[in-house]
Amino acid sequence: MNPPDPKARVCADPANMSDGEAQRPLTFMLTYLLMKRRRDLNGAEARRRTEVRRRVRHRQYFLQRQRRTLMMLLTQSSRSCTCPLRSRVWSNTESTDWWERVVMHEFQPADWLEKFRMSKETFFYLCGILKPRLARQDTRLRPALPLEKRIAVALWRLATNVEYRIISELFGVGRSTVCKCVRDVCHAIAAILKPLYLRTPSEQELEDTTEVFQSRWGFPHCVGALGSLHVPIIAPSSNTDSYWNSSGWLSVVMQGAVNGLGQFWDVCAGFPGGTEHADILQNSTLWALGREGGLRPDPPRSFMGQPLGYLILGDAGYPLQSWLLKCYPESSHLTTGQHLFNLRLKWARRVVDDAFLRLRARWQCLHKRNDCGIDVVPTMVLACCILHNVCEVHGDTFVEEWVGAVKQGECPQPQFTTPPSSDEDEGEEVRAMYCQYFLQQVKRQDHAVGRCREIRT
Repeated sequence: MNPPDPKARVCADPANMSDGEAQRPLTFMLTYLLMKRRRDLNGAEARRRTEVRRRVRHRQYFLQRQRRTLMMLLTQSSRSCTCPLRSRVWSNTESTDWWERVVMHEFQPADWLEKFRMSKETFFYLCGILKPRLARQDTRLRPALPLEKRIAVALWRLATNVEYRIISELFGVGRSTVCKCVRDVCHAIAAILKPLYLRTPSEQELEDTTEVFQSRWGFPHCVGALGSLHVPIIAPSSNTDSYWNSSGWLSVVMQGAVNGLGQFWDVCAGFPGGTEHADILQNSTLWALGREGGLRPDPPRSFMGQPLGYLILGDAGYPLQSWLLKCYPESSHLTTGQHLFNLRLKWARRVVDDAFLRLRARWQCLHKRNDCGIDVVPTMVLACCILHNVCEVHGDTFVEEWVGAVKQGECPQPQFTTPPSSDEDEGEEVRAMYCQYFLQQVKRQDHAVGRCREIRT
């Protein structure tokens, strides 16, 4: 047997190996560990992305369910329980195309009245007349919101007073878009429709109004009834104390004059709730119209042998004028003529109370607490009065159930009384003529009744 080669032993000895050959296994081990660590990190990142996508899908699923539930609740209020299939179709509709697919094609006449407080024909008439001011052009970034949808968003807000968040989810638009739609549409209504539907009547229209008051309410020479309405608001950021009214809640006051048909022809809105009715009147155009003779017919009409102009009927919060009458203060010392005058005036002034009631029933933003900015509320009130006239003129159906909802949650309206020192002597003379007139009417009626009884006997 040959002895081992000494050179071979020297080469196999690790101590005799070069530095590169000795570090090679360590390099392999470190490379393997780094690759394994990278694979672990990539796997963890992939699992994290998968989990995030799963959570996003999960969140989108529940948001979609919430939108569908919201639409189902809204539609069930206007659809009878005998139509479950149609309700399910509505609830399964995506919010982004709910307007195009449901409102435009499936809404019935009752749905238009319930949700927009007007008929479909009046709605599209409104769209046509407001188009020059509200139409928008598409841009490269996104298409413009359709005109009809913008007006629908604003009307939904005025009719229901629901939060911007709910309207945003329902119509598939942003909350800021809802706010802008409400503001733009109200300003457009005030600018375009006010000269057409809320203006001082012409001479012939005043004459026609006197005939309505004479035939319906038994009060001659009257062209309007005047009243004030307090609209609930949230606390403004400044000057809050002036918005507290005498009934103990925050409000903005509107003053409105209506004709014999309950349509507004003069509106003044935006005063703080603590403002007295007489102060509002004296800062309105109606005061200037009455003081400057704008309510005097040409030629003057005769009443009880005296020339008399047109009259407006107010409550105790207004000063007595030759063109503005109010009741005598309640007292046990009233004469028969004064008592008759009070009864007739209260009866005739019911037209303004009914008009305010129908106004709030149609547009619940005036009945419930309005959370819009204080700078928007006056324009919103004016727009609601104009829309009230539009619906009345076009003969849109008024649902009596709306009135019941307003009466249930009605806040007590503040009452003001103007001292007798602010009353005019000419107004007292006119009021005395009406007392004599109503006494003569009663005597004629009694005489006619007596004659009928004589004839029968």
